[in-house]
Amino acid sequence: MDRPHWSYSQLSQFLRCPLQYFFERIAKLPKPFLPSSMVLGSAVHQSLAEYHRRLQSQQSVSRDHVQEKFMTAWMKSEGEKKIQYRDGDSRNKMLEQGVALLNLYQDQAPPQQIVGVEQSMMVPLQNSRGEFLERPLVAVIDLLYREEAGLVVNEFKTSGRRFADSEADNALQASAYVHAIQQKYDETARVRYTILVKTKTPAVQNLDTVRNEKDLGRLGDIAEIIERAIEAKVFYPVESPLNCSGCPFFRPCREWRGTTKPEPDQGNLKLIAPGKPC
Repeated sequence: MDRPHWSYSQLSQFLRCPLQYFFERIAKLPKPFLPSSMVLGSAVHQSLAEYHRRLQSQQSVSRDHVQEKFMTAWMKSEGEKKIQYRDGDSRNKMLEQGVALLNLYQDQAPPQQIVGVEQSMMVPLQNSRGEFLERPLVAVIDLLYREEAGLVVNEFKTSGRRFADSEADNALQASAYVHAIQQKYDETARVRYTILVKTKTPAVQNLDTVRNEKDLGRLGDIAEIIERAIEAKVFYPVESPLNCSGCPFFRPCREWRGTTKPEPDQGNLKLIAPGKPC
């Protein structure tokens, strides 16, 4: 979308590492590779979207068809950029994981009364004081369906471990989706996280969480303060094994010298670093 807006991925990336946000979204540095975990997650998401669209339109859908979608998505990523595998991972291993997770999910009872698949919506954002922010929120919901108790937002994750209950209860993403549904449908939705766990024995974990008005106001407050930080050019690394392992901006991060400045002939921000970033 052309209009400046917030998304959960933007907000979470800044909270996770403001310098990574700067590299990707402001300096727009090219990524030299794609982490294999990201490629797997994307291919699984596209396959599940195909599966749910066919359920929604009451078309037959075979496992072979879903697996074909998975392979097509994977090979498209391979054609676009180099894939970097972690130690112990390989192409064949990750393809087997993806197929196993998709089969395991399809073993479950399929969702009924599907309202939307990969549904995108733009809605206004408010802070906890009831003030509207200049930038709206854009949310893209993996799966939206209706149960007897009301609307359910279903978000899918691939992970190397099971999630703790607190991770769903504290997730900003759930607040963003509940807010979007409330604005779009004038209903309060429940959020279900379906985690496809990439352990030696694959598993499917479901976690449900709800939000209240205080949570939604906090979402607006967070977006507001992040916007102020960006305007003030507050970009710094958050160094941790979780953030840095597999980060495509590792090299320019190590070259970073703690400041940004305007491009000489343009109005864009430029990283001050010795040499050229990769």
